Amino acid sequence: MPRRTQNRTIFADLFGNHIALLSERYERLLQREQIDVLAIHSGQVKRQFLDDMEYPFKVNPHFKAWCPLLDAPNCWLLIRPGKKPVLVFHSTEDFWTQQGRIDDEFWLPRFHVELISTPDAIDQHLPYDKARCVYLGEHIEVALALGIEEVNPEPVMSYLHYHRLFKTDYEQACLREANAIAIQGHEAAEAAYFSGESEFGCWLAYIQATGQGPNEVPYDHIIGHNEHAAILHYSVQSRQVIAENQRRSMMIDAGANCRGYAADISRTYAWQEGDFAQLIRAVDGLSRELAGKATPGTTFAQLHEQAHLSLAQILKDFGLVNMQPQEMIENQVTSVFMPHGLGHMLGLQVHDVGGNLADERGLVVSPPDLFPTLKTTRKIEPGQVFTIEPGLYFIEPLLQRLANTRAGQKINWKRVDEFRPYGGIRIEDNIIIHRDRNENLTREQGLA
Repeated sequence: MPRRTQNRTIFADLFGNHIALLSERYERLLQREQIDVLAIHSGQVKRQFLDDMEYPFKVNPHFKAWCPLLDAPNCWLLIRPGKKPVLVFHSTEDFWTQQGRIDDEFWLPRFHVELISTPDAIDQHLPYDKARCVYLGEHIEVALALGIEEVNPEPVMSYLHYHRLFKTDYEQACLREANAIAIQGHEAAEAAYFSGESEFGCWLAYIQATGQGPNEVPYDHIIGHNEHAAILHYSVQSRQVIAENQRRSMMIDAGANCRGYAADISRTYAWQEGDFAQLIRAVDGLSRELAGKATPGTTFAQLHEQAHLSLAQILKDFGLVNMQPQEMIENQVTSVFMPHGLGHMLGLQVHDVGGNLADERGLVVSPPDLFPTLKTTRKIEPGQVFTIEPGLYFIEPLLQRLANTRAGQKINWKRVDEFRPYGGIRIEDNIIIHRDRNENLTREQGLA
C-alpha cells in the first residue's frame, strides 16, 4: 500500500487555514467585480457517442480548490460576499451507480450544506434575479438554462488563475503526499523493468504500488522502452517482452493524486552501463542544477534559456554537435533535442493554469524571441509549485528536419545513430519555492 506522509488530523488542521485564505481571496474578487453569487459547478457526466455509457468524470478544478470531492457530478459551490460557502450536494436514490457520502468528511463543517435530488433543483438555491450571478464551469448550456448570462468572465478567470499559483500550506501538504505516492509507483516500475517486465508489466507494477487506477491518476502514465522513449506522450504500454540482449532503456513519466492535487515525476533508466547511462547522469545533474537556480525573482523564461545553454554543453561534451552552445541555441539545434518547455506549474491540474500571467488582471508575459512557443513565462515567487524537467531526445521527424538545414552539417550523425535506439531522456522533479529555500518534493522523499 502507498506510503502516507500526512494523516487526517494534519490535513484537517491545514484545511481551515486554506478555506480562510480562499474566502479572503474570493471576497476581494466579488467586491471588485460586484458579484452577488459565484456559482461553481462541479460538472456533469458526458455520455459516449452512440452509447449508453459515460466517460470518466473529471471535476471542475475551481470546485475542488474549495472542496476535495473528486467524484461528485451535479454539485455546486455558491460563494456569496461575507457568507459561509454553500455546498449544494446532489444525492439521489439511483441504484445503478455508487452514491457519494460526505457525512464523515473532516472538511464538512467549513460549509453550509444543502441537498438536491435532481440536477435542475439547483435553481431553488440561486437568486431569482441572476444579473449579478456568475457561472464557473465548462457546461455553458447549464448556465444558460438557469438564466445565468455571465459565464467564465475573463476578469474573474484571470484573477483566480493568477492567485491559484500561490499554494497554501494545505495544498503543499497535498502535493507532498501525491509525490510520496507516486514515488512508490516509480520504485515499483523500476524494479519491474530490471526484472524483465514489458511496458504493460511496469504499468501494472506502478498502479499496484500507488493504489490508484487509470481514472484516479491526474494523467495517463507514460512508460516507454527503447525507441518509445522518444515519443513525448507515448501511451501504448506494449505487452511485448523484449529479449534481454535488446533491452536498452526505459523512460517513465507518471504521477499520482492526493485530494485533487497532482504529482508529475519522470525518470529514465539504462539497462546497462555505457554512454547512455552517462548521458542520463548528465541530464540528471542538469535537473538538479536548474532546480537550485529557480529562485524568487527569476523568470521561467530565464531558467528555460539556461537549460538550453547547459543542454548545448552536454551535446558538445558527448560529441553529438560540433557547435558552441550559443550558436546551437540561435540555430534552434537544442530545440530539436529538447522540443518542450523546461517545466510547468503544478497543482489542481498537472499543467496548472496561470503560468504566463504577470498580474491578476490577465496581463500576459510574452515568451522570449528565441523560444516563441514557451508557455510558462511567469516570474518565480514563494508559494509556487512547478516541475523542472529537462530532456534530451532522439526524435526521428525532428532529426530528419535538422539534417536538411545548414546546421545539420555540424551534427555528428554517426554519434546520433548510436543513441537513436535508446529513444531519449526525461528527468522531472516537483519543486516548492519557499522564501529561504527550494523544496524538491521528489528528491527529498527519496527518489534518486
